Amino acid sequence: MGRFADALRQPGLGAIAEFKRRSPSAGDIRPGARVEELLPAYAANGASAISVLVDERFAGSLEDLRAARAATEVPLLAKGFFRTEAQLDELRGAGADAALLILRDLDDAQTAGLMRHAESLDLETLVEAHDLDELERAERLDAHVVGVNARDLSTFAIDRAAQLHLVARAARDKRRVVIAESAIATRAQGAAAELAGADAILVGTTLMRAADPGATLRALLSRPLVKVCGLTRQDDVDAAVEAGADLVGFILVERSPRRAPAVLDVPETTLSVAVFVGRPEETGADLVQLYPDDAGTVRGRDAVLLRAGEPVARLLDQPWEGTDPEHWRTAARAEGRIVLAGGLGPENVRAAIEAVHPWGVDASSSLETEPGIKDHARVRAYVEEAHR
Repeated sequence: MGRFADALRQPGLGAIAEFKRRSPSAGDIRPGARVEELLPAYAANGASAISVLVDERFAGSLEDLRAARAATEVPLLAKGFFRTEAQLDELRGAGADAALLILRDLDDAQTAGLMRHAESLDLETLVEAHDLDELERAERLDAHVVGVNARDLSTFAIDRAAQLHLVARAARDKRRVVIAESAIATRAQGAAAELAGADAILVGTTLMRAADPGATLRALLSRPLVKVCGLTRQDDVDAAVEAGADLVGFILVERSPRRAPAVLDVPETTLSVAVFVGRPEETGADLVQLYPDDAGTVRGRDAVLLRAGEPVARLLDQPWEGTDPEHWRTAARAEGRIVLAGGLGPENVRAAIEAVHPWGVDASSSLETEPGIKDHARVRAYVEEAHR
């Protein structure tokens, strides 16, 4: 592994921030963009690596790659449709740390030959797959860095569910660096890739269209994620999403005073969470929050967050209808992805974040006018404080 892969292996979710002026699917995106103006902002706001389109179909060139190398020390990925060793020679000479190899356009023999030649140049490769057949090819080729593209380059259609399924499969091999590419516009969508097993996301159009690309990148990677739970009405779901909540929760527990009728409509920009006690059921939600059944109250104290039946985070809560004065201090010592819950609201969520540094925060009853009915002003204030 070289410095490109090493940069993407760092703890937490990494990002490859992309520079491109246009694309075949979107047309012109930022026609007058200058490498030397945007790349420092990417580097200053959390980019693990930077992707530079050098293909004329994206209004890019090798000169952009040279300018990028002069503008930043962040590892550079050269993107285009590369088929020859001579092209890899040019990319390395222009300052690339890695080059994209798209399996849709290459057979196994071509890909293996290009990977060998790249290695001789000290040039890493990102091998891109779109479907299961291509991912299996990447695995057989022993690609160290694999990108899973949500976009079908033949039709430009997006299938994020299929992408996440493939990311989860690719991530089973812990030696491999896995990148989720395309169709990531929100913090929740990036988190979905993270929970599926992606080491990093590749984001281009979202950043290039933003008024402030650096601030947009920083927001995509920022933690904690913010969850609003105990939703029972579509109007309240819509208010939480509009306020900027990353996750929305629906309690499907008979004894709960906040029992939802079902998992309500949630846009693809936000993650839905179905909350159960004891045993989960299939609902189509993105995630399941599962509490133990203590056989005495509505729920046990702490929960596990599940994706496709696998634990991906822990939710640390207060006792049901009780308080633990050591709750924050105990949570601050916990390892792994932690979602902090229990008594959080606009008045204290920022202090809780600073004390615990959780992966996510969760609030429910403090945001209500009565059980299951949200106060939209308090929802907005809570989300704003948490994201501040």
